[in-house]
Amino acid sequence: MSGLSDKVKGAVNKTKGEAKDQFGNATDDHKLQAEGKFDKLKGEVQEEVGKAKDRYDRKDER
Repeated sequence: MSGLSDKVKGAVNKTKGEAKDQFGNATDDHKLQAEGKFDKLKGEVQEEVGKAKDRYDRKDER
């Protein structure tokens, strides 16, 4: 039950979201910007889930 995969997925979504957000801003595409912001938020949540899983796993090992 490793949180590593969640943290990696989160980082990928944050990066993808940042790219969409910046490209949407540069091209004045508000829909793409919104998608980018959503992807960044999704990535942040995924990373936090991964961290929580890691904390749980460490606690479980004791």
